[in-house]
Amino acid sequence: MEKLLFRANSAMVWSLLGLVATIVMAYPLAGRLPMMVQVFAHVGTLLFAVGIKISYIARLIFLKRLGRPVH
Repeated sequence: MEKLLFRANSAMVWSLLGLVATIVMAYPLAGRLPMMVQVFAHVGTLLFAVGIKISYIARLIFLKRLGRPVH
């Protein structure tokens, strides 16, 4: 269960980094990037936000199964 908790935490961090990267590509750097990259950045923003939510839910489940406090 500890390994699954570590994976959920790691997924949250990677999703957050991906979200920040796609937001930067979609908005501040939009004028410098081709249209297809902008489209993928906007789609990526949605996908990485969902990734954060799913990994957070998984984290809560694994914390509860380990008997740790869920905040």
